[in-house]
Amino acid sequence: MRTGVVFPQTEIGSDPAVIRDYAQTAEGLGCTHLLVYDHVLGAGTANRPNWRGPYTSESQFHEPFVLFGYLAAITQHMELVTGVLILPQRQTALVAKQTAEVDILCGGRLRLGVGVGWNAIEYDGLGQDFGTRGKRIEEQVRLLRALWSDTVIDFDGRWDTIEQAGINPLPVQRPIPIWMGGSAEAVLKRVGEMGDGWFPQMRPDNEARRMIERVRTYAQEAGRDANSIGIEARLNLRGGDPDSWQQQIEDWRALGATHIGINTMGMGLASPQEHIRMIERFAKTGG
Repeated sequence: MRTGVVFPQTEIGSDPAVIRDYAQTAEGLGCTHLLVYDHVLGAGTANRPNWRGPYTSESQFHEPFVLFGYLAAITQHMELVTGVLILPQRQTALVAKQTAEVDILCGGRLRLGVGVGWNAIEYDGLGQDFGTRGKRIEEQVRLLRALWSDTVIDFDGRWDTIEQAGINPLPVQRPIPIWMGGSAEAVLKRVGEMGDGWFPQMRPDNEARRMIERVRTYAQEAGRDANSIGIEARLNLRGGDPDSWQQQIEDWRALGATHIGINTMGMGLASPQEHIRMIERFAKTGG
């Protein structure tokens, strides 16, 4: 099972040197990948007293593709992962172009995690339809793979139409792996039918086992090899200790997880440097 880290988006701050130190420390510790969350717009809550979303305008999010351009130059081996990019609020061809460029700059180390998101405010601000995001993402995945694989394509979809055009340069990986996040039944079906992997967001319990079995069933029904679909778990260090961390890792391994991401956000760490020290501690005691 490959062990990576979750980039502490909301707590790392904006100092490029700290971001560099974090990424290079993670790579030096043997972390196989670095996963980055995504949000474009944060909701102001002054006029939204009933806001229940986990993030607001006070929550900091670095833009993943620009960040990856920086990380591509200062790392050598770590896979760069979006976990997840909210794909239906974006222009598909532009995402194809951006991801191809990142994949070139990092030497084929990009893994694109995508999802439909939960924040309608972002969709409104970016001029996209929140209500059709589930169906649209399926079309977008097909278009991305086509654009990454051929220099000139024809594509006639409900949302996107391309006539004898393509992106140049193409990525190193043709196509770039597409993983998916979410836990709704429609997502499990989508992963089984067309995803390269899945990001479960729960503990390694019976519910996680059931969901993984559902993904594998959908894959088999689609004529795919269920074992070819990767599973990346999330290990939140908040509220745990080395023994509990190790137990969760072993439980995820037993469920067939291929990757795990170590998350230090929400632990009340006092500074960005504390996140660096925390992943160092984990590498010594909990990995």
